[in-house]
Amino acid sequence: MSSSVTAGRQISLLAICQALLYINNVTLISINGLAGLTLSPTPLFATLPITAYIVGSALTTVPASLAMARWGRRAGFMFGTGMAIVGTSIAALGMMSGSFLLLCLGTFCTGVYNAFAQYLRFAAVDVADAYDPALKERAISWVLAGGIAGGLIGPELSKLTVGLLPVTFAASYLVLAGVALIAGAVASRLVIPKPVVSASAAAARPLSAIARQPAFVVAVMVGAISYGGMNLLMTATPLAMKVCGFGYPEAADVIKWHVVGMFAPGFFTGHLIRRFGVLKVMFAGCVLMFLTVGIAHAGLTYWHFWFALFALGVGWNFMFVTATTLLTTTYSSAEKAKVQGVNDLTVFVTMISSSAASGALVSTSGWTDLNLYALPALVLATAGTVFLMRRPAHAPLKHA
Repeated sequence: MSSSVTAGRQISLLAICQALLYINNVTLISINGLAGLTLSPTPLFATLPITAYIVGSALTTVPASLAMARWGRRAGFMFGTGMAIVGTSIAALGMMSGSFLLLCLGTFCTGVYNAFAQYLRFAAVDVADAYDPALKERAISWVLAGGIAGGLIGPELSKLTVGLLPVTFAASYLVLAGVALIAGAVASRLVIPKPVVSASAAAARPLSAIARQPAFVVAVMVGAISYGGMNLLMTATPLAMKVCGFGYPEAADVIKWHVVGMFAPGFFTGHLIRRFGVLKVMFAGCVLMFLTVGIAHAGLTYWHFWFALFALGVGWNFMFVTATTLLTTTYSSAEKAKVQGVNDLTVFVTMISSSAASGALVSTSGWTDLNLYALPALVLATAGTVFLMRRPAHAPLKHA
């Protein structure tokens, strides 16, 4: 079997894992805030189940990277899916027993799954390095594109299951346990060789030296801001639409098209990067994020929500794919685990802040003003991108 065929098969399996991850994630996005509102002692805490999910991810992301460096990607992904089964089952029990604490514990455990599964995009780089290095940018983009299934299936799944049991949302969490079980079965078929490290791990640079690279700083910053800004607005959307008089089906549809915007560009983002360069596509993503804020601030109709969230999704895709691609040029194989772990930890810490603030800000400031809080971070991401664009092209590291 040729290397390109093997690479294609492994990338396809990773894309399926990504699809199943985002069926889980998007369904949780659609229901966690509303489930929290049902059980929370105050509306200010409605998004705490979402925050617990992200805290679980943040606390696990560095250990997940180190564990997979030792035991392999497949073992890590399968462990993560096991935690998803445990977490969604606990969340269902929380709904059925009326326990806000159990709901948050369940989403925390499911966040552990998310931490491991976020490395699917880096596993795509491992596949490209092992079988066909020319595929790197497209492999990242194609695997992320698998998340489009989450946009199409997740909201529909939540609408079908939200009232399936006497307790609202309980069935939705139980169905997600089944989705995670399928994801584990798919992950068990992965065969991803560990990269051959030509230098010993002792020769790896300290993190402080790696972090002094402008490309590293911009890659981590843009990746964190893209996810933090997106999470701030996306988390608040179902609550804001409820306040504006829209029903759950309308909110679920807006989330669906937002996630389509997040992942549909994955079919061509890699080609755009190869044609125009990583920084120009990154800058386009920043522009789309500013467009999101402008649309959201302009009105409260269904179509204002729809277009704002769709633009938010596409902007996130351009920023996050380019940030990931840029990051892979800043480290060697011996440095990979710690750099990827620190990068994703930064992303999740940013998401914790944005999700924790989201419910309180939309309750106190309203949807239109909430969007303005994203502007300072977007200005910073844009400034960093322009700074790199004006520098002489940096020479990317060759992976050892």
